[in-house]
Amino acid sequence: MFTKLNAAATQWTVVVPVVAFVVLLLTWHRSVPGWVVAVVACLLAGAVLSAVHHAEVIAHRVGEPFGSLVLAVAVTVIEVALIVTLMADGGDKAATLARDTVFAAVMITCNGILGVSILVAALKYRVAVFNAEGTGAALACIGTLATLSLVLPTFTTSSPGPQFSSTQLIFAATASLVLYGLFVATLTVRHRDYFLPVTPEGEVVDEEDHAGLPTVRATLVSLALLGVGLIAVVGLAKGVSPTIESAVYSAGLPSSVVGVVIALLVLLPETIAAVRAALRNRVQTSLNLALGSALASIGLTIPAVAVASVWLPGPLVLGLGPSHLVLLSLTVALGTLTVIPRRATPLQGAVHLAVLAAYVVLAVNP
Repeated sequence: MFTKLNAAATQWTVVVPVVAFVVLLLTWHRSVPGWVVAVVACLLAGAVLSAVHHAEVIAHRVGEPFGSLVLAVAVTVIEVALIVTLMADGGDKAATLARDTVFAAVMITCNGILGVSILVAALKYRVAVFNAEGTGAALACIGTLATLSLVLPTFTTSSPGPQFSSTQLIFAATASLVLYGLFVATLTVRHRDYFLPVTPEGEVVDEEDHAGLPTVRATLVSLALLGVGLIAVVGLAKGVSPTIESAVYSAGLPSSVVGVVIALLVLLPETIAAVRAALRNRVQTSLNLALGSALASIGLTIPAVAVASVWLPGPLVLGLGPSHLVLLSLTVALGTLTVIPRRATPLQGAVHLAVLAAYVVLAVNP
């Protein structure tokens, strides 16, 4: 029975990205009726899920913590593609889209994915145990990158409004890439053991020792299908983006909700993967997914939109408002207090989820 279910899942993840790519070719630059938009939206969601599935297959082949890195980068590529696509069509209305989406990703990962992972693991195993060295390093990078990219523009004076000047934007983009590159080197080369799961007794667990690896052929097939899925996501997102924006504006919601929708869309599969890891008492893997995605979101999205701003028609607003500055400060402070003891109870998970809930409420009703 398990083999049949696994084969069915594999078939589904092969068929969906191919179908999504075909639909993309048929609908590219064409005006389509509402029911077609609904079908495209379903295929878009399916393409995201299948792309992340194939990223997980590749990740399983290369091992942890490389696996979390592959998944985080794959999700961030989707996120960047959606942001640039929407900004290209949005003009001045999309000036804050990159900021809103990146900040939404930080809130969802550092409070939502982190909080629910700790809550699930602590409820099942009494406490959630993780490695403070690796988690603390990731959190320090997130705080630094978020401050350099999203906080400083609010207080600079070279350009009107919460915007960077060209020189400042180049610095922020370069700093983001450099720090993210150093984090990846720390994660994969110099201190890989800091990012491996640990037992309650403090012993490092290498998941590769007790899990069968995908074959080289299966990994290459997943690599190809991951590329097809990402192309389909980018193209289909361009087709449904006007519908998403119209729905948000028709409901009388702030434009920042578009960024929240994008972040929720691309991070939902990663949330599922993190919860699965937490249920196996691999909380460090869950935190690698959460914090790695936040780092990739800032470290890769800001440079990408900085380059894209050269040809995008509208301005690029990155500075956060007062309420979001408070939430970001609270998130970093809570994350630090959660990481230091190396273990957490359900209370810490609930506190992080409360901050995420506050963010969602303020996004809908600022």
